[in-house]
Amino acid sequence: MFKAVATPLRRRESNTEFTPAKRTADGQSTSETCAKLVKTANGSSMRGHSLVAIGQLGLEDVAEIMRTAGQMHELVKCSGGDNSLKGKVLASVFYEPSTRTNCSFQAAMLRLGGQVISVNESSSSVAKGETLSDTVRCLECYCDVLVLRHPKAGAASEAAAAMSTPLLNAGDGVGEHPSQALLDLYTIIDELSASSAALAADSVRALKSELSGKVITMVGDLKNGRTVHSLAKLLSRFEVVLRFVSPESLRMPQEVIQQCSTGAQWTQHDRLTDDILQETDILYVTRVQKERFANLDDYNEVKDAFIISPATLAKMKATARVMHPLPRVGEIDPRCDQDPRAAYFRQMRNGMYVRMALLRLILS
Repeated sequence: MFKAVATPLRRRESNTEFTPAKRTADGQSTSETCAKLVKTANGSSMRGHSLVAIGQLGLEDVAEIMRTAGQMHELVKCSGGDNSLKGKVLASVFYEPSTRTNCSFQAAMLRLGGQVISVNESSSSVAKGETLSDTVRCLECYCDVLVLRHPKAGAASEAAAAMSTPLLNAGDGVGEHPSQALLDLYTIIDELSASSAALAADSVRALKSELSGKVITMVGDLKNGRTVHSLAKLLSRFEVVLRFVSPESLRMPQEVIQQCSTGAQWTQHDRLTDDILQETDILYVTRVQKERFANLDDYNEVKDAFIISPATLAKMKATARVMHPLPRVGEIDPRCDQDPRAAYFRQMRNGMYVRMALLRLILS
């Protein structure tokens, strides 16, 4: 059950030598299902609600988002989109730089027939001293849903509490990034499952079956990485094995560790050893976030602590995958991009489908 704030899939376009063509439950290829797209049902428990933290979502909600994202992928593949959100307006409010999250939310809304208005720090009245609460209360007069990125942890919760219009947290400082966690989960399922992500998410039981026992290794800046904070909390509900690899100064926050301890096995490491690489199913790499450091010397000391190269991939299973929320700044050698196990650009593409699903479920 969704907690309110107080406030069938494609064949992979490339790299098929590692992943066979996927088929739907009745044996049809995805291209044969284009004329039979299932429309998302009304009555989702998410309808009209904000999404500030990943813990708001029940497991049934997660499965519904995964299924709907699969439908959205098919919709885009077959017709580019539809007009299910015609007449709806999304306000994109980004107080930190963003390429993928901002563009994918906007593209998601446009592909569903809606419209977008955009605000950033330099173009808003925050430059005149307006509070965040007043800004979002004004903007909700013009929109049906608001997407917010803010440099301060907790800002999304503060904004959602001031609004009656749904708000989607697009990252709040070192806090959370729930839509990124959902697109990461979708990518993990799609990359590791023998069937499509939509089929794998047919039920909570099916999801758990696909994920249970999988080894997910998170590498890099785990202290400041809001993407890994949300993803670790989400994955821990599916009985995975988590390996946290980082410099000691950039370890996963204790609050996240405590939540993971209730449903997942986890260990912490300061080295990415051969043993860890050999058992890993998903290597989730993050950049060391220069903008979160007060002292440049501290950043320079750890910025190159982990660099993934073709030699790293040579130690991993043929079925493993490498993910990264992007942008990267040197922690993955570009030569890795040609390896079929490099999933980070497919991961980026999946972001639009998952955000289409969220908008459809919240607004339809």
